[in-house]
Amino acid sequence: MIRELGEAIGDTVVESVGRAVGRTQEQRPLPADVLESDDAYLVVFDMPGVEGADVQVRYEDDTVEVRADRFRDFHEGFEMRFPGRGLSLDGHATLPDDAVVDPDAATATLKRNGTLQIRIPKEETASDDVAVEEEDEVAAEDEDEAGSGAEADDETDA
Repeated sequence: MIRELGEAIGDTVVESVGRAVGRTQEQRPLPADVLESDDAYLVVFDMPGVEGADVQVRYEDDTVEVRADRFRDFHEGFEMRFPGRGLSLDGHATLPDDAVVDPDAATATLKRNGTLQIRIPKEETASDDVAVEEEDEVAAEDEDEAGSGAEADDETDA
C-alpha cells in the first residue's frame, strides 16, 4: 500500500514537472538568427517536431513573427511519463532599422530537421546617386553655356 502511494506521488510529481517544463518552453520566444546578403534577409528559427501546415509566418512593422503548433505522437505500448515539450511555439525577429524589403515576395521553407528559413528579398529602390562628371567635362559645358549666353546677348542687341 505504501509502495503504491509512493509510486502515485512520484508519477504526479514527474507529470507536474514535465508540464511546467513544457509551459516554460511555450512562454519563451524561439531564438532566431537574422542574416543579410546583397539581395535579401534570411531569418532562421529551429522548430523540431513541427509540420509545415502547422506553421504561421507573418511580417509586420519590420518584424518577422512565427507561430507553430506541434503534436505528440502516441506510441503503442508506451505511456506518457514526462510531457516536457511545449506544443505551441512562437518567436519573432526584427530586421535592421534601415531594411527596405518586399514582404509579399518572401518565402518560408521548413527543412526536414525542423529549421524554418524565411527569405525576405530586399526591395529595389530608386537610385539617389548623383552623377559625377570629370572636371574636363564640366569646363567644356561651362564654355558652351558662356558661348550660348554671348550669342543670346548678341541677338538681343541686334
